[in-house]
Amino acid sequence: MSLRAQTQLFLERPLTRNFILGVILFNAVILGLETVEPVMAQAAPLILALDSICLAIFVVELAAKLFAQGTGFFRRGWNLFDFFIVGIALVPGTGAFSVLRALRVLRLLRVLSVAPSMRRVVEGLVTALPGMASVFLLMALLFYIGAVVSTKLFGAAFPEWFGNLALSGYTLFQVMTLESWSMGIVRPVMEVYPYAWAFFLPFILVTTFAVVNLLVGLIVNSMQNAHSEEEHAATDSYRDDVMARLNEIERLIKARS
Repeated sequence: MSLRAQTQLFLERPLTRNFILGVILFNAVILGLETVEPVMAQAAPLILALDSICLAIFVVELAAKLFAQGTGFFRRGWNLFDFFIVGIALVPGTGAFSVLRALRVLRLLRVLSVAPSMRRVVEGLVTALPGMASVFLLMALLFYIGAVVSTKLFGAAFPEWFGNLALSGYTLFQVMTLESWSMGIVRPVMEVYPYAWAFFLPFILVTTFAVVNLLVGLIVNSMQNAHSEEEHAATDSYRDDVMARLNEIERLIKARS
């Protein structure tokens, strides 16, 4: 077996993946401690050294992947994701790049590429994006219509909430999220316009309970499809492995007979 193949097998071992996951979580604690001034005053050199060690481990892991996978490394989305996250951490955090120092916390996102369950969640979300775009377009149309109507109906009496399309859209977004929608907005409006409920209630029913739940359904369905595809891929891989072993056994039997 070639050295590249051995390196790839080593990287795919559960022990190796769990070690990298442990380093990511440990690094999360270290980055959090860097924001605590009393801790940094007492142990800043140690914390910074541990942070550098974690980063060095990530760099070594990426280098091993590059060696094992060659140009195929750049054809895998999760590899590019890890490369970008670690690359940001390697940019000097001084001078014009000092703002990038705060982005080191993005290293915690590497847990998405290491943990299979979280990876499925992200893949399901990405798969749902085309369908979500249609739902977002529908919601934008509903908000535009609602903003025009509410501005014409309530803008004169409540200019701070419905004075123009932008203010009306923001107010309707607050209503959609059900954040103080009744006592904070709708009831004051109803004191001036008693039949305002005839506008707000259908708006809430359509946006909050229909469109938002449609988004949730799309995401859940995409995650289930991604999980099913992964199970099918695992089943096919197991079947191919069994067939290869049977063929090898059959070849050995023929060779002996």
